[in-house]
Amino acid sequence: MSFEFATAARIVFGARRLEEAGSFAKAWGHRALIVTGQNPLRAKRLMALLADSGVSSVPFAIEGEPKVSTVQMGVSKAKEAECELVISMGGGSAIDAGKAVAAMLTNEGELLDYLEVIGRGQTQTRPSAPFMAIPTTAGTGSEVTRNAVLSAPEHRLKVSMRSQWMLPGLALVDPELTHGLPPAMTASTGLDALTQLIEPYVSSRANPLTDPICVEGMGRVARSLRPAFNDGHNPAARHDMAVASLFGGLALANAGLGAVHGLAGPIGGMFPAPHGAVCAALLPHVFEMNLRALRQRQPACEAVNRFETVARLLTGKPAAKAEQGSDWLRELVNDLRIPGLSAYGLSPAHTSEVVSKAAKASSMKANPLVLTPEELSEALEHAL
Repeated sequence: MSFEFATAARIVFGARRLEEAGSFAKAWGHRALIVTGQNPLRAKRLMALLADSGVSSVPFAIEGEPKVSTVQMGVSKAKEAECELVISMGGGSAIDAGKAVAAMLTNEGELLDYLEVIGRGQTQTRPSAPFMAIPTTAGTGSEVTRNAVLSAPEHRLKVSMRSQWMLPGLALVDPELTHGLPPAMTASTGLDALTQLIEPYVSSRANPLTDPICVEGMGRVARSLRPAFNDGHNPAARHDMAVASLFGGLALANAGLGAVHGLAGPIGGMFPAPHGAVCAALLPHVFEMNLRALRQRQPACEAVNRFETVARLLTGKPAAKAEQGSDWLRELVNDLRIPGLSAYGLSPAHTSEVVSKAAKASSMKANPLVLTPEELSEALEHAL
């Protein structure tokens, strides 16, 4: 057995821990680039806390998922303002953008030097500028991962910038920042978190360190995603989902993902579809297809037992069979009103292109077995 585990240098979790952000930041410098979603006013409290600690703020708002050009603008702004550190406060998009900006503040050359697929994929040689990640959604786990996913619209692709140096210096997770998250956002990000717990658990790279993290996280989602969806200010449910999201990030960064994310990457590059919503629509169908393929081709594989464990955790039934996990996921997706992928413009005419791109995706490498193009196509078309 061989594995490694890498994560943020420090993780701080708990209600009202945001109040400590200023004291953490001042140890790194006196001027911070604050990366947010499109409404920088949501970081008003953070900027006040920084000011109280003698750290000035330079806001940088992004709209939607970050593009390559977004990061380039952020780097220019940070350099012009002589920022010493970067703080992202928002969802996965803001955190990924901040990670990439922090990396480019210290590494020579241009962004394309370090991008996979469309760039030169060079290895970063220097640690990123000090970077703090403060998530305000519970889904991506980006606060503890080593990569940033960027959109390249001209290529109709999403690509990654990846390095051990990109792990945040501090992940500050305050569940209270997710209170009041709209139901649709709660649903899509929550199902993204669940996907990022299931896929590492059944992956070919699963290991004894990530396994208990996944098990704990799945149990929390099973009991709390519906309550969080129905009442955005339910503190216990929001706490559970924040833990689950964090654990999903820890798991995926160290045990890999699978076919849900393998398909979601190309779809996100080709269509204006939010990543979490795409994963949510795909999850029940890919789960079912993986299980069916395992039973047909590798019935004695350990992964089959893992699918049964997932089903028991989700349903709360000690004797549940793996197929009951598929049923539970399908019911959850329906209850949370997740739209099919056709809502974003996908049709059967796109299946071949998506599947062809997905087969080359890095996320696909850890799927518990290699799915055929026909199997991937069937799962994708069921998600339409």
